[in-house]
Amino acid sequence: MGKAYLSLGSNREPERHLREAIAALRRHFGGLVLSPVYRTRAVGFDGGDFLNAAAIIDTSLDPFALNQWLHALEDTHGRDRSGPRFGDRTLDIDIVLFDDLMLEGEGHLQIPRAELKHAFVLRPLAEIAPDTVVPGTGHTLVELWDLHPDRNALMEQVAL
Repeated sequence: MGKAYLSLGSNREPERHLREAIAALRRHFGGLVLSPVYRTRAVGFDGGDFLNAAAIIDTSLDPFALNQWLHALEDTHGRDRSGPRFGDRTLDIDIVLFDDLMLEGEGHLQIPRAELKHAFVLRPLAEIAPDTVVPGTGHTLVELWDLHPDRNALMEQVAL
């Protein structure tokens, strides 16, 4: 079994899409560790606010198969991949870390995920897996969060 650390986000009907995605993850993978949900501004484009969270799952899927499964889940929620790479999303789920692997593959698979530099990805992960070491850095998630320039910025926590 592998341990996958996921980033979840949505800015189109975000409460519904995140609730349904979390339910699908639980149905397919069993128990999961879920972070608080945060409201954040869109990064990289002018769009509506996102709801973001992180989850940890145990899976027998390899990272490539898991990435395909997550893309299929996004697609069932109306994810449109025909527009610009950065834009409004019904559902966006990325594998940020997978065990201690470092790899790249089709479907924008990148582990560790470059978006780990963003507060909306790093903070929720640091809260649920503070002692996890990010491959290639030698630092834990909480160490990276403690060094983050947005460490003291307010992030609104939202109940789903």
